[in-house]
Amino acid sequence: MNIQQLEYIIAVDNHRHFAKAAEASFVTQPTLSMMIQKLEDELGVKIFDRSQLPVQPTEIGTQVINQARVIVSQVKQVKEIIQEEKGVVQGIFRLGIIPTIAPYLLPKLMQFHDENGFDIQLNIEETTTGQITERLLNGSLDGAILATPLKNDKLKEYPIYYEKFYAYVSPRETSLYAKKELEEDDLNINRLWLLEEEHCFRTQILRICNLRKRKSSHSLFSYEAGSISTLINIVDNNSGLTIIPEMAIDGLSERQKKNVRPLVGITPVREVSLVTRKDFLRERVVKILIDETKQSVPKSLLDTSLKRFIIDFK
Repeated sequence: MNIQQLEYIIAVDNHRHFAKAAEASFVTQPTLSMMIQKLEDELGVKIFDRSQLPVQPTEIGTQVINQARVIVSQVKQVKEIIQEEKGVVQGIFRLGIIPTIAPYLLPKLMQFHDENGFDIQLNIEETTTGQITERLLNGSLDGAILATPLKNDKLKEYPIYYEKFYAYVSPRETSLYAKKELEEDDLNINRLWLLEEEHCFRTQILRICNLRKRKSSHSLFSYEAGSISTLINIVDNNSGLTIIPEMAIDGLSERQKKNVRPLVGITPVREVSLVTRKDFLRERVVKILIDETKQSVPKSLLDTSLKRFIIDFK
């Protein structure tokens, strides 16, 4: 078994096609196929089911490929930490980020990263916490910006900032809109617009509102949105309310900002961290990304005293 063979099976898994994998690996298809066949013979298992199109990994093959991703990633890390020890900080960092953070953090993070001039290429992917966690563990992502704590002993969390939640209320909700601040009892499940179930932000909101203990009566519409901006637009054009993170407020118009209400009595906060596998060794790159993220958020969000108000979502 060698690293090249592991890279080849990862390429086939990525492309689900031997010819395309060979092209991406800059080798001929017979060479790639022969190397994979030798690996399968050595391991005594079939990694791919070649009878299917596109090619599919077998059940044991999926496990082998996932481990191969980790091994290849660690080998690359060895080369990169040697470079970093020599004062050369460069290379690719594959970063995952969740949709309820990305639109508010990424524009400024990318700006600061570019201005700081480090030779680190950020390959950024936006997806859900569950998918990001899986990809961190199988080595196809190097790190991620997520709401924490995740309570996963295979991951390492570097808390960066603490973001409050606010209510966003339709003017049609006359009694709620008249209030300058809202309490937990004001958050009626029948009037609250939520994100889809795969978003951890949704679970945090349910915990804020203690909604799982409340009974829901019939309402005319039931809709779960894919983004916070969609929720805001729904509230703007209909009735009801939603919950938004603090950084979303900056992107609102002056008219929309009049719809924002602080929550009192519960002071809900989410912790946002850079998360890596515990075996990720590029400490200088991690420090650079943490520093750049801190530069990208209002200084009020760096107040660690807010940590005691974190809303768990596990």
